Amino acid sequence: MAEKSLVPMERIERTIHVFRGQKVMLDVDLAALYEVEAKVLNQAVKRNIDRFPQDFMFQLTPEEASFIRSQIVTLKTGRGQHRKYLPHAFTEQGVAMLSSVLRSPRAIQVNIEIMRAFVQLRQMLQANVDLAKKLAALESKYDAQFRVVFDAIRELMTPPKKPRRKIGFKPEK
Repeated sequence: MAEKSLVPMERIERTIHVFRGQKVMLDVDLAALYEVEAKVLNQAVKRNIDRFPQDFMFQLTPEEASFIRSQIVTLKTGRGQHRKYLPHAFTEQGVAMLSSVLRSPRAIQVNIEIMRAFVQLRQMLQANVDLAKKLAALESKYDAQFRVVFDAIRELMTPPKKPRRKIGFKPEK
């Protein structure tokens, strides 16, 4: 019997971003999952900064932070409603290291679920790469009569393109 998850996998996956070519989670997202304030999480990290080298955690640049901010449709208004410092991004190893810094039972359970989400994402990406390799090997093995089949499979593997609507007036026939 599988145990009940504290946080749905989809919620965790939505908080994984790609910055500087790495899959990362932001301090505010992690704090929300752990049910602590981002300030508390960052203070714990600061007290144990030697556990977080650059490949475990990095601070976003102003440009990267503004990109994230532009993704948020509604912003709170008023004094003290926005971050004073740039967000920190934690790689998979950084998230794992957080479990040694944040020791609450919830932090431990959420960390386990986050690690599972990272593994699941990696497996999905690898499965797609493996499928493309197998298709290429099969294509080189068989002659041109199967080219139509291989082209159809490749077309099914590519993400769908959004259809463009025609703009303008259509006269009645």
